[in-house]
Amino acid sequence: MITSAWPYISVTPHLGNLVGSILSADVVARYYRLRGDDVIMVSGSDEHGTPIEVESIKQGVSPKELTDKNHAYVTELFQKWGASFDNYTRTESPVHKKFVQDLLMKIYDNGYIFSKEIQMLYCKHDNRYLPDRFVEGTCPNCNCTRARGDQCDMCGRLLEPTNLIDPYCVLCNNTPIVKATTHWYIDLSKLSSKLEKYLTDNQQLPVTAKNFSLNWIKEGLKPRAVTRDIAWGIPAPFPGAEGKTIYVWVEAVLGYLSATIEYSQNIGEPEKWRDFWLNKKAKTFYFVGKDNIPFHTIILPALLLASGEDYNLPWNVSVTEFLQFKGKKASKSQRVGIWIDEALEMFPVDWWRFFLLATRPETKDSNFSWDSFREKINSDLNDTFGNFIHRTLKFINSNFESKIPEPVNLSPADNSILEKIKNIVESISNAFENLQLQSATNTLISLSRLGNQYLNENEPWNLIKTDKQKAANVFFVSAQIVKAIAIVSAPFMPNTAKKICQILNFSTDKKTASWNDALIPLKAGHEINKSEPLFNKIDDDEDQLENKLKSIRQRHS
Repeated sequence: MITSAWPYISVTPHLGNLVGSILSADVVARYYRLRGDDVIMVSGSDEHGTPIEVESIKQGVSPKELTDKNHAYVTELFQKWGASFDNYTRTESPVHKKFVQDLLMKIYDNGYIFSKEIQMLYCKHDNRYLPDRFVEGTCPNCNCTRARGDQCDMCGRLLEPTNLIDPYCVLCNNTPIVKATTHWYIDLSKLSSKLEKYLTDNQQLPVTAKNFSLNWIKEGLKPRAVTRDIAWGIPAPFPGAEGKTIYVWVEAVLGYLSATIEYSQNIGEPEKWRDFWLNKKAKTFYFVGKDNIPFHTIILPALLLASGEDYNLPWNVSVTEFLQFKGKKASKSQRVGIWIDEALEMFPVDWWRFFLLATRPETKDSNFSWDSFREKINSDLNDTFGNFIHRTLKFINSNFESKIPEPVNLSPADNSILEKIKNIVESISNAFENLQLQSATNTLISLSRLGNQYLNENEPWNLIKTDKQKAANVFFVSAQIVKAIAIVSAPFMPNTAKKICQILNFSTDKKTASWNDALIPLKAGHEINKSEPLFNKIDDDEDQLENKLKSIRQRHS
C-alpha cells in the first residue's frame, strides 16, 4: 500500500507539497506495479478544520461549497501531474466519516479517550470559541504580531490560543474572553510502551524519523485533544459531545484506512482492504514532509493500537526535507514559491517530474532556482537522455530500414555494455527498494550517458562507411539501452516512456508491462517507428522565466 500525506485544500499545493508526498508516492507505486506486486495507492483531500471554515466565512460561501470546488480542482491537477491513484478521495466521504466515528468509539470504549473541562478563547461578538486559525495575536516566544492560535510562522513554535499575547478574533478583530468548554482527549501516555516497541523494532524507518519519534516518547507523551469547537468537520460520536467535531489531525491519518475500504467497495470487492491492513505480509509506505513525521510514526500507530484491532502499522515512512524558494518557505500570500497549476502552464509535466525527483530534498532542505531547473532540463534531459535516444533510433531509421540490425560476433566491448545495462537497471531497482528516489532518477540518466559514451567511442556514423556489420552491432547494442530506458523511465516520466515505447513499437499495457522487460532484448528485424526529438532546450534566462511566472500569476489572480 502506497500512501501520500493528505493535502490540505484551503489552497492549491505548491511544488514542495507535491514532491514530498504525491509525486514520491506515485513513482514508487508505478515501480512496484512494474515489479508485479499487488499495489494500491490512496490519499485524499483534507478538507475539514479551521482554515477552511475561516476562508469560507471570508468568501461568504459554505465550507462544503468551498471544498467541493477546491477538491475538484486539485483532483484534476493531480491527474495532469500523472498521479496514479487507485483512490483519491476526501474527508467529506461518507465512508470516511463513518469509519472515523466507529473507530474512535472503539478507542473510547477501550478506555483511551476521556473528557475534561478547559479554558478557551471565546468571541462574544461572533458567539463562537476561537480555536487555531480563528484567533491571532503576538507570539510569546518571538513577539511576532501575526502568530496564529496553533502555530507561529515566524519562529515555528506550536501554540495554544490562550498562549497568545493581545489575541484578537480574525473575523471581527474584537478581543476575546476566556471561557470554559469541555473537550475529549486521547491519553497517548497509556500507549507509550507499545509505541516505543513498534518504533524500536521497525528496521525500515529512516533513522531521523525513528530518533525524532523516540525522543517524543522519552519526553513524555501527553493527552492530545480529539475534538474542536467548530461546526465544519465530522461530528464527535462520544456521549455528551454534541456540537463538537473531530480534530483534523485525528481524522486525516485515519483516511488511509477509510480510503482503502472505499476503494474495495468501489471495485466490488468489499473485503479487499483486509489484504493491505490485516495481512502481515503486506507492506505499507507513507510519503510525507518532515513536519508530518509524528502524525505517521506516533499518532496513527497510537490510534490503530488503541482500537484493539490488529491493523498493520506503518512499515516505512519516507520523509523529505523542505523545498524552498530563494531560501524562503513557500507562501502564497507573500508570492514565494511555484504552485502546481502554474508550473504546468510553463513546461510539460514530465520535465517537472524529472527535475523534482532528481533534486528531491532527501537529506537536507533544497532551494529551487530557475537556473538549476534549466540546467537539469537542458543538460540531462535534452543533451544526454533525449539526444542519445533520438540519435540511436534516427540512425536505425535512416541506415537499417527502421529495423533492429542483426548482431554478428559482438566484441568484448559490446558485451560489456550489455552487462552494464543490467547493472544500472539493478542499481535503479535497489535505489527504489531503499526509497532513494533522487539516486534512482539520476542513475536513470546514467543509462543514456553510457549510451552516448558508447556511440562517441565507436563513431558508427564513420564505421558504417567501412564496416557496416560493426556499425550494425553498435546500433543493436544501443537499441537495447533504449529499450531498457523505455521501461525503467516509466515511473519517473510516464508520458516520455510511452513516447519511447511507441517509437520502439511495443505495447506498454500496464497489465503486461514488466520491470524485467528492460533486460529482454529487442530482436533483430524488429521494426520501429520514425524517431522524433523528445525534448527541446530552454533558452530563456532566469529573469525571463520569472517574468513568465509573474504573467501566469496575474492571470490567475
